[in-house]
Amino acid sequence: MMPYPLNLRLHSNEALETIARQIISQFDPSLLYKPAVIPVEDIMEKIYGLTIEFLYIRKNGRILGETVFEDAEIPIYEHRNDEGYKLIPVKAGTVIIDASLLHKGRIGRLRFTCAHELAHWVIDKNYFMELGETASLSTNSLDSEFACEFLDYDAFLHKTGKSKTKSNKAEAAKVVRSSETDEIIERQANRMASRILMPKCTLKATFHNTRTAPNAITTLAGLYGVSKQAMEIRLKELGLVH
Repeated sequence: MMPYPLNLRLHSNEALETIARQIISQFDPSLLYKPAVIPVEDIMEKIYGLTIEFLYIRKNGRILGETVFEDAEIPIYEHRNDEGYKLIPVKAGTVIIDASLLHKGRIGRLRFTCAHELAHWVIDKNYFMELGETASLSTNSLDSEFACEFLDYDAFLHKTGKSKTKSNKAEAAKVVRSSETDEIIERQANRMASRILMPKCTLKATFHNTRTAPNAITTLAGLYGVSKQAMEIRLKELGLVH
């Protein structure tokens, strides 16, 4: 097993709970006292100054979100007329969310993706900036809803007809990462995202008030604006269901 990078910070579950509470409190402390749909997009834009853009990131839809830590050119899929991939300039502090998440019935996944990318910005920013990389989120499953996908940059350059110039090689460093380290980072971002969207301080009491109701998990998911799957995972983490 490779050693963890020195600039990669691993947080305990309790530390992640604390960071999540701080994120929410900066926006509106009252959200920590009652069940609510946490306005994660507003938090990203108003508290952290992030810019959210909706684009089709990959043709197969596997990449759901990508956070850009430094000005860069990144590949996106031109969905209109099936034009294929192209490089677009993107400013630091941009979070790209796959436009497919705007479709009806995907709001829970959209919100989780936003929270996941916010987690990268808050707890992994120094790590990604030192490496000169973006953080990308895909639908591959680990223990939670999301995991990371890796871009074969040489293959991309070949498909787009671009040569491997020094500039393009620099861009490659921004999107290709170690799979072992990535798995650790993505799991941590998933745990952080669930704590932002489903704060422990309100969820435990709300669960006890609704646990005997029919479709209790579905009801809770609706109260917090998350998918049923995300709610089930969070309740298991808190030891409230088995």
